[in-house]
Amino acid sequence: MSTPKQRVVVVCPGRGTYNAPEWGYLKRHHADKGALLESFDDYRRQHQQPTLTELDQDKAYSLKLHSRGDHASGLIYACAYADFLDIDQDRYEIVAVTGNSMGWYISLAIAGALDAQKGLHLVNTMGGLMQERLIGGQLLIPWVDDDWRPDWDARARYLALADEICKSGEGQAYLSIDLGGMMVFGADTPGMAALNRGLPKKDHFPMRLPNHAAFHTPLQEPVREMAKEALGPALFGRPEIPLIDGRGHIWSPWSTDHKALWDYTLSHQLTQPYDFSAALRVAVREFAPDKLIILGPGTTLGGAVAQSLILSNWQDLDSKAAFKQRQEDNSLIVSMGMPEQRPIVLRQ
Repeated sequence: MSTPKQRVVVVCPGRGTYNAPEWGYLKRHHADKGALLESFDDYRRQHQQPTLTELDQDKAYSLKLHSRGDHASGLIYACAYADFLDIDQDRYEIVAVTGNSMGWYISLAIAGALDAQKGLHLVNTMGGLMQERLIGGQLLIPWVDDDWRPDWDARARYLALADEICKSGEGQAYLSIDLGGMMVFGADTPGMAALNRGLPKKDHFPMRLPNHAAFHTPLQEPVREMAKEALGPALFGRPEIPLIDGRGHIWSPWSTDHKALWDYTLSHQLTQPYDFSAALRVAVREFAPDKLIILGPGTTLGGAVAQSLILSNWQDLDSKAAFKQRQEDNSLIVSMGMPEQRPIVLRQ
């Protein structure tokens, strides 16, 4: 008698997950996917860009080079898409897909709303537009305590600070991403300076994210218009797996309007806050997964996923200590970017 499949939600990573430790990720983990990677490299050659293979293997890692939007986006997409192909679907039933920020674009391809090549085209186009314009920046700060318990007063103060910066005319500053126990703010240059002055200093926070524009804020309205002109609705189809977006909305394989999916992706998703915490809350409450699988590259998203589960009080998780105990008993989160966890979900 066969063992029932475990239900899993797949979580796709965003920008900033391909760093020096991830250099060579494609070569280490996906040397068997030559045809797929060559098709991606051909696309990059046609656009007069360094190939993903060159960036991953031949060009020594450089923050200035590899974190550029037009390079980082393609690298992260290729790593995540290839990781998805390695999940053992004889043992795991993928019941939903979601992602953080740029991970939304990856989710579209993972869920089948775009094929692999169209997914690369979307990611590459958006990464290029963001790099070309590079409007504003992003800044990261935690709003939970050291045990990942929420500090609602701190959160309210940080939101009030951004609101005051806008009202005072000092600059523009907005909540960009609700990232579990982190808040990501997007701002223009004066707004970034004002946030830095007003937010509390602890350890290395508030942290400026290198080569990041003010994603998911009204500052991206010029990019929205360019993106809609460059990428038409015909690129999109219905997903084959339920998709959960940055509002916590579910796009069903049975009812999705591909034009509405296109409009959300290139309108609301660009100019309004991305609520990754809400996406995770909906994922676990609506789909009741046995595990959440975070695609590589990188290992930075695990904390945000765990914190989102704590904020949702999923399976009575209420602290970092409780989550760590749960992981030791029976892993709830599997990060494919972590060498010790990756084998758990690979094809046997």
